[in-house]
Amino acid sequence: MKQQQTGFTLIELVVVIVILGILAAVALPRFIDLSTEARTAAVQGVSGAISSASAINYGARVVTPTKGAAIQGTSCTDGDINGIMQTAIDTTKYTITGAGSCTTAGTTISCNVVDATVGAISSTATLICIP
Repeated sequence: MKQQQTGFTLIELVVVIVILGILAAVALPRFIDLSTEARTAAVQGVSGAISSASAINYGARVVTPTKGAAIQGTSCTDGDINGIMQTAIDTTKYTITGAGSCTTAGTTISCNVVDATVGAISSTATLICIP
């Protein structure tokens, strides 16, 4: 009488474990680096929001001179930027710096938005001057 096999052999188990180990070694580094990509996307989102808010503010001021906030002087400061934003930028998470002078309506200033916790992640936002 022949006996039927009712389980896995040791060789089959070892092969499965080796295959799972190889898959884990290839896939794990991709999941570990997601936090850096998330921080980069967040900084780019903040700089995009600042640029969009500035464009909307400029458009409102051009159409109706009493609407919109004036952006003048060196305006890459938290106070000036938060004046045009619907929701204030969290200054504990993001640092905003830049140099430039707003003397003529329609000129632009580039502001650098930096992740305050890491420091190496940054993006550029554009402010439109409104004296």
